[in-house]
Amino acid sequence: MNLNLRNPITFFDLETTGINIAQDRIVELAMIKVMPNGESISERYLLNPTIPIPEEAAAIHGIRDEDVKDAPTFKGIAKNLAKFLEGSDLAGFNIVRFDVPLLVEEFLRADVDFEVSQRKLVDAQKIFFMMEKRTLTAAYKFYCNKELEGAHGALADTQATLEVLKAQIERYNGQDVIDNSGKVIGKIENDMASIHQLVSSNMVDLAGRIVFNNKGIEVFNFGKHKGKPVAEVLQKERGYYDWMMQGDFPLDTKRKLTQIKLKSFNMG
Repeated sequence: MNLNLRNPITFFDLETTGINIAQDRIVELAMIKVMPNGESISERYLLNPTIPIPEEAAAIHGIRDEDVKDAPTFKGIAKNLAKFLEGSDLAGFNIVRFDVPLLVEEFLRADVDFEVSQRKLVDAQKIFFMMEKRTLTAAYKFYCNKELEGAHGALADTQATLEVLKAQIERYNGQDVIDNSGKVIGKIENDMASIHQLVSSNMVDLAGRIVFNNKGIEVFNFGKHKGKPVAEVLQKERGYYDWMMQGDFPLDTKRKLTQIKLKSFNMG
């Protein structure tokens, strides 16, 4: 089955020094770019993260400091990478909460403009959890009836995710997706825009610290102000903006927070 694509879509997976979006770095990046005509291009990079790779991370993906000491840095490939991804939607397994936010952080640190707001984000994990609620290895076995050889290798995980998404669309095409309250929130279709709407439509920042509520208003999604409109909080508690800007939040979160503050100021 070929994916029904209006734009190219790049499946990708990261192996990293850890899971802190604001502090950790990419050590391996694999991509499979699928074109609307069904052709695909794959790329894989080992990267020097410029910080030590903790042993607990190396134990998962098998990449250690000595393996990447002569590898390029993310900054060194950032412009070429942005060009490769130009005009492409993004897909993967758990990319909405982790891979995309960390990728954007790396681009921001490299001073390369990489905007995702106009791209479709397709997360096969979200569909899997909505419909079956398991892991990538189990998803590969369930949907493709194959054992995932080389799990936690970026290229193996990326290829598996591409196969899983195709199998998910074949299995669920036309079926309603129902949330925990029993409400139908959409359908699974062979259309990246509709899948994006299901898995990513309420995000404001990529780390999920700010989301749209059911009225389309940006609200905080953490802490003491969870569920409160961002603009309202920033107006009533002026120091909250400074606290977040000085805190250990991703650069993308700070950028979106500033955009909301400026928008609120201009409307006021």
